Amino acid sequence: MSLAADLLRLARERGAVIATAESCTAGLIAAAITDPPGSSEIFDRGFVTYSNAAKEEMLGVSPETLAAHGAVSEEVAREMAAGALANSRATLAVAVTGIAGPGPSEHKPEGRVCFAIADATGARSEMQDFGPIGRDHVRRATREHALALLIDALG
Repeated sequence: MSLAADLLRLARERGAVIATAESCTAGLIAAAITDPPGSSEIFDRGFVTYSNAAKEEMLGVSPETLAAHGAVSEEVAREMAAGALANSRATLAVAVTGIAGPGPSEHKPEGRVCFAIADATGARSEMQDFGPIGRDHVRRATREHALALLIDALG
């Protein structure tokens, strides 16, 4: 069974509704969640917030947080997840922001991705360094890790 099918089953069992906030994956996580038939029962919406302005306008990410930590930070990921939860009918939200590549940014390496999960208890985050494995591989690894985090959150 795929991660998306596992997520669908668990979310149905728990009565959960999911939203996504994606930067470096540009909707790949939402697409994966909605692949299995019946996903409309558990998926509310996805926010693709590639630019900092979109993060601020659509999710309420603070310009001060962006200035202090940069877009690829756990702080921004937590604000993205909290914003997705607040601006949807979801009970659980996942957010991702990272450097897919090719190459690093000025201060952060290729393959660094920050993840956050938000629910009624708050937002929690983590960072993964997938390494310089190439843009497509970083984005796929990010999608799979985000699905696994959602499954763990529902576990």
